[in-house]
Amino acid sequence: MNETLAFLVRHGALILFVIVFIEQIGFPLPAIPFLLAAGALVATGEMHWAVMLGSAALGGLLADLIWYELGRIYGTRVLGLLCRISLEPDSCVRSTQDTFSRYGMSAIVGASFVPGLSTVMPPLAAIFHVPIRRFLFFDGLGSLLYPAVIGGLGFIFSHQLLGILHALGQIGHSAIVVLVALLGAYIGYKYFQRQRLLRKLRVARISVDELHRKLEAGEDLLVVDLRSAADLRNDPFIIKGALHVHLHELERRHMEIPRDRDIVLYCSCPNEVTSARTALLLRKRGITRVRPLGGGINAWRKHNYSVVPYVPTV
Repeated sequence: MNETLAFLVRHGALILFVIVFIEQIGFPLPAIPFLLAAGALVATGEMHWAVMLGSAALGGLLADLIWYELGRIYGTRVLGLLCRISLEPDSCVRSTQDTFSRYGMSAIVGASFVPGLSTVMPPLAAIFHVPIRRFLFFDGLGSLLYPAVIGGLGFIFSHQLLGILHALGQIGHSAIVVLVALLGAYIGYKYFQRQRLLRKLRVARISVDELHRKLEAGEDLLVVDLRSAADLRNDPFIIKGALHVHLHELERRHMEIPRDRDIVLYCSCPNEVTSARTALLLRKRGITRVRPLGGGINAWRKHNYSVVPYVPTV
């Protein structure tokens, strides 16, 4: 047995616990390669299947429980934090809200398989007042299924995977350096993409003070609320006069947005990336006088500007 395999055998349970915990807590370190390797070791008898499942499931469940508690204590502010630290600004938050609205508790089970969604789902469940026991049942099920499925694939393809591990063992420490370098390059690239997008959009946005002045002066403009249905159920208030249009409805409803006046878009993410991306989409549809609201609805509220109850249109 080479050094790499020997290390995995000796510390396999701890490695799986730590790696899955780190992935579920939100750091972009994929656990799948480690779960595949663990499955291959189970096939050779070097690791017990209960050890693999138990350590990986416990790591995922602990991370999810931390996020659940943060969501329970701090509410939607946790989603704002995730918007700020995500390598995909607010996209995972919005997709998770949509997924939870559509599939309910079954989404918690499936989220374990999707990096990004798995981090946002626990605080979202707390925000929507899912009882802790109910959450632990469904999240525990997902936390078990995730290593079971991925480890099962490693079990099936154990011969090929063990060959790769043997090859990495022959390379030695250089393999670790290469893997760390590739991970660093990936994170750096995604961070660069994020910052470039945000810099580009800061130029075009409108501040909440400027929008308030325009509304108070009675200027002819249209405010569009882009928040998801889940967002509105949790916080059913909008800026007075705003038109609510779900992002996925724009292809069907963009003709409702006039071309002859200023359009202001807002969402709930502090980076207002959903609004900004929507602005780019509308410009392609010929709606050029469109700007995202800096800071979104949260910034509007921080300035103590008024909101009104949202009344769904039939």
